[in-house]
Amino acid sequence: MKRMTTAFWSGGLFLVGGIVLAQSQSVLDTPHNLSTAGPGTIRAQTEEEVCIFCHTPHNSSAIAPLWNRDMPIDAYTIYRSSSLDAQPGQPTGWSKLCLSCHDGTIALGSVLSRDQDILMVSGITTLPPGESNLGTDLSDDHPISFRYDATLVGKDSHLIDPSLLPPEIKLDSNLELQCTSCHEAHDNTFGNFLVVDNTDSALCKSCHQITTTTIAEHQDCVSCHQTHTAPSGPFLLQGDRVTTTCVSCHDGSHGQAPNILVELQKLDVHDTNREADPPNPIPNEVTCTNCHDPHTMEAGAGNAPAIHPNFGDIDGISSGGSYVAKASFEYETCFKCHGDNNALSQSWVPREITQINTRLEFELSAVSFHPVEGPGRNSNVPSLKPGWTESSVVYCSDCHGSETSKKAGGTGADGVHGSNEEPVLLARYETADFTQESAESYALCYRCHYRDGADGILNDRSFKHEEHLKEDTPCSACHDPHGISSSQGNSVNNAHLINFDRSIVSPDPETGLLKYESTGQFQGRCFLECHGEKHSPKKYPD
Repeated sequence: MKRMTTAFWSGGLFLVGGIVLAQSQSVLDTPHNLSTAGPGTIRAQTEEEVCIFCHTPHNSSAIAPLWNRDMPIDAYTIYRSSSLDAQPGQPTGWSKLCLSCHDGTIALGSVLSRDQDILMVSGITTLPPGESNLGTDLSDDHPISFRYDATLVGKDSHLIDPSLLPPEIKLDSNLELQCTSCHEAHDNTFGNFLVVDNTDSALCKSCHQITTTTIAEHQDCVSCHQTHTAPSGPFLLQGDRVTTTCVSCHDGSHGQAPNILVELQKLDVHDTNREADPPNPIPNEVTCTNCHDPHTMEAGAGNAPAIHPNFGDIDGISSGGSYVAKASFEYETCFKCHGDNNALSQSWVPREITQINTRLEFELSAVSFHPVEGPGRNSNVPSLKPGWTESSVVYCSDCHGSETSKKAGGTGADGVHGSNEEPVLLARYETADFTQESAESYALCYRCHYRDGADGILNDRSFKHEEHLKEDTPCSACHDPHGISSSQGNSVNNAHLINFDRSIVSPDPETGLLKYESTGQFQGRCFLECHGEKHSPKKYPD
């Protein structure tokens, strides 16, 4: 099929296939003019010929076009990343010609047509360190010398079909992408010898169609990425890691971008600042892109349990434990680290029933659970505050997040980035025995449940909570806030999130039992010993 293009001329600029172009600039006016008359700081002492540094009409190598330089050896460290579907090898073709100067292994003045090297001003022999001298380690540079064809596009839907590339972006005869696909060595009209103007990342978006985000700052690729000598290596990030790249804007200094940096400096944080794309995934390591896809995220709020728009098209683990390429619910992103492959090796509180797989705790088949995947089992919860009912569903982030966030009543960033209340909680939740009851001690629980009043927890509508709390027994002594899986508990002994803290509650010495039995609505009995008091059993109400 013949490629259709339309051109519009205006003041020396014209538009081809949506890309802004300009009339060609002579190589004489570019830094690639290394003759003594060259405009750059790197130039010859006396050599007046311009083309000789790359080409010669006589005694050239066998390499077209009349190449006047030796070729560097195949000893490059090439780009590797788990995000890459292409298979780059050692540089080939035009890329290798470019590298004969830009890898720093061959002197700039070393040409085949001269017996002696051409001497450069200030005794310079090779390009100084920086983006123009790539070295032989290309792992921190955009991949080159890989086949860019329909097969590759079939593996990566974020790539534009090569038949739709603008004519200025050329592949070689083997359909390989080379340095010359982005750079034109003789024309520096757009800077960096780019083949087209990269304003608004137009050059990047000629091949990549991944910026579907509606967040303006995320639409410009160069805000986060750099194509050469990227500090991160993989992902080609401007920072040395994902986190440092993100917080370079999300540090409170860039307009509406929330200040995430301050959250990551708190007592308990949800980011380990791991390296970008580690070759072997490291257990318990997490960073921003575990929860957010910056290329597809949008602004706005979500309704539980639907995933928040600012997560973007992120992957997850379903309620049944299956991988999903695009999560639909917030909890699916949480289950990636807190499900079957839990990053935590033990529960926060030593429970009678130990379960670190949060996915099983929240299953709708579980004995009792906080309503994350769907409405809970308890049809009568008199303590619920306005806005909450027995049919409500909550986010994980309704409990976990920053204690200074907007959701917590502050002005800081929402999200599970960090908190001074462990484990990354929106409000204080004491688990230590002999904690004096107060609105502050259990502020997290009292966000949804009345403390005082006719329906308050302390009014004992459903259970004798006041008696226990006033004896400085924490909520967590009896209740497991996530839930009890169906494979470990039952509706008689583990209703109402009952799962005792073994560091506080011990078996009843008379019967040897440690359990709670639900005997009806707001009725039950306990077999245990707590604070020296035996329940052998104790009935409620008594």
